[in-house]
Amino acid sequence: MSPANGHANGAAGSQSSQTTRPLAAAGVPDVLAPQFSSRTVQELVAELEVPFDPAVIEWRVTNTTKDKTRGQVIPYADQRAYTDRLNALVTPAGWTRKYAIHTSANFQRGQDQRIVAKVLVTCELTIFGLGSHSATGEEWADNDNAGTAAEAQAFKRTCSCFGLGRYLYYFSGVWVDLDERKRPKSIPRLFGWATPQGWRQGLRPGQEADITLSNPAGGENGVGASATDGRRANPEELNALVVQIEAMAEPLGRRLYRGLLKTVARVWNPTEIREADVLRKALEQMQSAERGLLRLKAALNKIKPETLVPILRSLRLNSLEQVDSLETLKRVVLEVERAAGTR
Repeated sequence: MSPANGHANGAAGSQSSQTTRPLAAAGVPDVLAPQFSSRTVQELVAELEVPFDPAVIEWRVTNTTKDKTRGQVIPYADQRAYTDRLNALVTPAGWTRKYAIHTSANFQRGQDQRIVAKVLVTCELTIFGLGSHSATGEEWADNDNAGTAAEAQAFKRTCSCFGLGRYLYYFSGVWVDLDERKRPKSIPRLFGWATPQGWRQGLRPGQEADITLSNPAGGENGVGASATDGRRANPEELNALVVQIEAMAEPLGRRLYRGLLKTVARVWNPTEIREADVLRKALEQMQSAERGLLRLKAALNKIKPETLVPILRSLRLNSLEQVDSLETLKRVVLEVERAAGTR
């Protein structure tokens, strides 16, 4: 990573002292941390949501054509950019994190049929006076850097719960030419909303599409609101819906995401959908599923792990990963909430 990480978020540190001063003084146990006014909380969250400086953004190849001459790239930031932002906003004393490392049982990997385990790392991030969130990262155990990779993934996913780096989830990939080492020959230009300046000017996903490289699989990669009822959707609006749907893949999980697509449109990929109404319906179903998963997570925190087993068996499920429809998710949520005494 280039030294630019050291000053990646200089603009973010220029917020009012009303936000930074209480947090800087909050380098104490969370129970002793001051309570912030709603205005201060809003200011802090707004600063966390500001995109990273483009100088620290890198591009990862996620898919390639069969001849390996073109690849689909998505932007990402090294975890040091995340820590730089937190340090700039709340000082190193204003936040802390802790990790828990686990290893799954060995199982057969679908990609190459090898028997291998996964390294699972859970990160809990606390911003004193604001709260705590946790998330899990994972990597195959046969990766020499499995622990480091899973740790970084967990940390960045946790940061996104506070809004930090969340904007990166709106990118679905851009197709570019690759060199002989499978590296991008050119770097896409970021949307205006994906820069600190554009974000502070009020730009948000879907309000512009200024990427310079074409994406043959799905047009330009903007994200925005669906077409107004009664008005025919143009290609940009259709693509905006596609990108919003693709952004739901990670929070929903592969099984549920693909199950909803199959139920609504009988496709595996939203780029295959040509009707705006179908895209809107798919997005609504996924947003509903995301809310259901949040309810499920809250209820699971109130019951013992073993309580979940008979609930899943009653629904003919071996794990939550097998949930592939909104109806099944609803039944699981209701049963878990009943067991937790929240219904």
